[in-house]
Amino acid sequence: MSSSTSTQDQWYQDAAASQIKGERLVRAELLNGRVAMLGFVIGILTEALTGHGILSQITFGVLGLS
Repeated sequence: MSSSTSTQDQWYQDAAASQIKGERLVRAELLNGRVAMLGFVIGILTEALTGHGILSQITFGVLGLS
């Protein structure tokens, strides 16, 4: 009886761990998407204010040009 109880307990632990991992992945992907949207909006606003496109914003930062 003890062996079946231990096996059942392990199954519940594995199922709970799998569910927690899935929920964390969903939350991480939501956060990732929101940060990407925020970065895109900031890039568009910077383009509107400076007149430089997103690509030129990136290359100017890397090359040190202004």
